[in-house]
Formats: sequence, structure tokens, C-alpha cells
Amino acid sequence: MNKFIIPLLFICNILFGQNNSIPYLQKNGNTTQLIVNDKPFLILGGEVHNSSTSSADYMRPIWEQLKKKNLNTVLAPVYWELIEPVEGDFDFSLVDSMITGVRRQHMKLVILWFGTWKNGYSTYVPGWVKHNVDKYPLAKDKNGKTLQHLSAFGEETMKADARAFKALMKHIREYDEKEQTVIMAQIENEVGLFYTARDYTGDKLYRSQVPSDLISYLKKNKIQPEIEKVWKANGSKTSGSWEEVFGKSDTSIADWMTLAYLTDELFTVYHYARYIETVTAAGKSAYPIPMYVNAWIKQPRLSYPGKYPSGGPIPHTLDVWRVAAPSIDMIAPDIYIPDAIPVIETYRRPGNPVFVPEIRHDRRTAFEAMYAFGHQDILGISPFGIEDMTPDEAPIRPAYVALSKVKDAILKYRGTGKMIGLLLDSLSPSWQFDLGGYKIKADVGRSVVDFSLIFAGVASKEPKPDLAGGMIINIGPDEFILVGKEFHISLKQSVTNPALPLLDVELIEEGSFINGEWKATRRLNGDESFSSMGGDAGFGFKNDPTIATVVFPPSEEFSVLRFKILKYK
Repeated sequence: MNKFIIPLLFICNILFGQNNSIPYLQKNGNTTQLIVNDKPFLILGGEVHNSSTSSADYMRPIWEQLKKKNLNTVLAPVYWELIEPVEGDFDFSLVDSMITGVRRQHMKLVILWFGTWKNGYSTYVPGWVKHNVDKYPLAKDKNGKTLQHLSAFGEETMKADARAFKALMKHIREYDEKEQTVIMAQIENEVGLFYTARDYTGDKLYRSQVPSDLISYLKKNKIQPEIEKVWKANGSKTSGSWEEVFGKSDTSIADWMTLAYLTDELFTVYHYARYIETVTAAGKSAYPIPMYVNAWIKQPRLSYPGKYPSGGPIPHTLDVWRVAAPSIDMIAPDIYIPDAIPVIETYRRPGNPVFVPEIRHDRRTAFEAMYAFGHQDILGISPFGIEDMTPDEAPIRPAYVALSKVKDAILKYRGTGKMIGLLLDSLSPSWQFDLGGYKIKADVGRSVVDFSLIFAGVASKEPKPDLAGGMIINIGPDEFILVGKEFHISLKQSVTNPALPLLDVELIEEGSFINGEWKATRRLNGDESFSSMGGDAGFGFKNDPTIATVVFPPSEEFSVLRFKILKYK
């Protein structure tokens, strides 16, 4: 070989990015980053409806509409029944059309593997599975009634699912590894049993010894409090049946937070997780990108296993998932209740990065997304049914526009203690916190000035917002990024500097981060600053010179501001 060829190939690889790592998760202090094309990546996502990607023609005009909603990532199903309609005969044309459609819009793709289970049921399996219940058995309740769920004890079902998923991931690697359009995979969808807390086809295993890997984990690790409580209550036994080790299931449901049927649920989780581990490990052997499972969450009126799918990745079962499904990178919540924030917090457990693959698509979600990125260090969020509305109507679009402008800062400062998320409403209209050497108070409302006091006899007609939110990031000494809508902030020194006790706003700019650097688009000053730059909105109503105020300029969109505080005497 010519002596110049090898150096030339090396240079070409550098220039054209042939050595890029595949997508992966990277621990970064107390947080975890998703790395795509060798750079940290924040998922501003949206999930399409269940049947949308079953037709390339149906999706063709939709991809562009999704981009116009400022998504950078689409979550979309891949169906076992459509890629393997005949056993062993695979057709990936729909998968290729999805990847191509997303790639043309310069977005990323998270595939949702609708394999053995979707929302607990087994409707997406191929016909050759559905028609052979002897080989691919269904679950049964305690009365022997057959359920519409394939059993997690079906070894042949598990092997068939694993073979199909491995073939899918092998094809995706061959088709997409260079471009990295596909960045993560969801394994199954909201798995678990309805109508029963456990599958009684596995009753013999329930009455047998708790598996040694779970016992070993309990003995060697700091375990989560929910499991530790029931284990210790039964004497911290290191052998015995499930009921001998964890006690009889608690059937009390007076309080929806009660961990009802915990022993039955832990048993069910273990065997679902074992099944999913086989599928996941097979897929990762072909293409080891990050993979997760999602949950139909425990909630009021769906408060015990069997009402919500028993066996799913509920946070009080995380340790069991770690034991039985080590190839799963995280468990994730699907959130359709009015307040998402407490749910996200329950999934923020050590070693479990938080991604929200499904959430309501409404006005509140836009504010919750701001808060969750700023305060809960989530990897991403994805409203469901994202194709339902036009770009102008989509509530998440304005939030994604603003988040796109500051995503570099979010990725830089998450987990550092220099970023705070804000969510205010009629029940909590203000919030106080310390950040960057200042005591900061955030209040609902666009203005710190009551204009009815300025113009005598003219009452303010502006109704007070019922919802506000955003984030604030301390990017340097006395310097901040403020993102959001419908609130204003005031700042006071945490420890007053006697030499420079007074405060004002030195500068305010609109702009965004481009390749990690702040680029201003407009400097705000005078009565267009709407902040305490020599007064309040230029009207001279600043009463306390030790307090600086920052107010968003009038806009129906989410604003992004950089401001700096001036200390003086």
C-alpha cells in the first residue's frame, strides 16, 4: 500500500466524522447526558399516534408539519406484525421510510417497539403468534380465565420477540449508524396485566424460592425504601417463597398511594423484566443504543396492580428492574394526569435518568416542560398525539422555540445547581429561592408596575395569569439567562456588600445560544426594558434601590433574556 494512503484515510475519517460514537448515555456528575453524534443532546420531542406510522403515504406530509412545531425528535412505533408478517420473513420498508422522513427534516427518531405488549395487551404481535396459543401461551387469572395478554412465562414468545427485535436493530444499524437518526429505542409499551396482579400460569414459581439474583441484590445493595420496608417487616429473609420473603400482598386500597398487592406485583415485575431483558439484550447485541421501558403510572382511581398494568416499570419497583433487566437504561413515566411534576420527581432516583416519552399536549405541559428541564434535569419530553394540531395551534411549539434557543446552556448547567425551573399558578403565585449570590423572588404577572396607579382613574384591565413558568440560569458573576412567560422576578443580594449595597439592571438582551455562545438579537433599554433600569418600565416607580427587577417584554411567546445586575453605591 502506498505510504501516503494510511495518513490520508485517517484525515478523511476525521473530516467526515466516520468515527462518531453511536448514541449513548454518559454520566456527568449527578446527572446523565444523552450523547448523539458525540455531543450532548436534549430531546424536544413529540409522539405520533399508535397507527400513524403503519403507512408511509400517511406520514409523508406529516414529517414537515412536525418540524414546524420545533420538534427535534419524533417518537414513532415500529410494529412486530408488520415487519414480520410471516415467521422469519422480515420487511423493513416502513422502518426505512420513517428514518428517511425524519432525516429529511433534520430531526432525530426514537423507535417504539410494539412487540409482545402494547398497553398491556398483545394486539401488535403477528397473526402466526396469535393463532398458536399452545406455543405462545396467554396469561390467566386466579380463576383460570384466559386474558388478552401473552404470558411473560412464554419462553417461545420471548425468543420470537427477541429474534425480531434483534433483526430490527441490526437493520437500523446498517441503514442509519452513520447518520444516527435513530437515537433511542423503547422496548414494548406500558407492559403489565389488567384485572389481576399476577399471571397464575406462573403460580408454581410464585410458591418457589425467590430467585437468587434478587436475594443477592437485596443483601449487597442499598435498596429503595418501599422494597426495604416490606423485606425488613418479614425479617429480611434471604431465602423462601415470595410471600415468605416479602409477606402477603396488602389488599387495602383506602389510600391510592398504598402499595397494594406489593408481593404479587414484585413477582410480576420480576418476570416481565426478565422477559424484556432477553428482548433488549438481543437488540443491543446488534446495535447498543440507549433503551428504556415506559409505564402506565399508578394514579387516583387506578391505584393498585391490575387497575394499572401490574408488572410495569412503576418507580417503587425500580430495584427489581435493575436486577432482572440490567440492559434497560431507564424506566420512564407516561403522564396524563393534570400535574406532571410530582410524577417526574418520583422517577428521579439515583441511577435512573428521567425521560418523559408521553405526556398530555396542552397549555400546562408547555410550562411543565420548562420547569422539568430547568429543575428536574430530564433528558427530554414528548407530548402524545403530536400530529393532531397545526403548528400554530400546538401548545408545545412556543416552549420548544424558546428551549431551542437555550438548549446549549441547559446542557451545560444541568446538575450544577446554577439552574432553577419555575412553575407558578393560582395556588402558588410566587416562589423564592437563592441563586448566584442573590435572593430571588418570582411572581405571577407580566409587570411589577400597577399602571392604574400611574394613570389615575384608569384601572388595569390585564387579568392576572393563572399559569406561568420558565427557568433562570446563572451563567456568570451577576449574569443570568431568564426564560419563560407570564411572570417577573426581583433580586436582592443574599449578603449585602457594604461598599456596593444598591442594585440596578445593567443590561438586558434578547437572543439565543448558537454553538454554545450567546448571540444577542436586540438590546433592551429605557421603557422597552420593562425592568428596573433607572426605574420601573421608565416610569420611576422603583421604591427600594437594593432590589433589582426583571420583567419580560410584552409577548404571547416564551421570551429568552440575558441580563446582568449592576451593584453600586
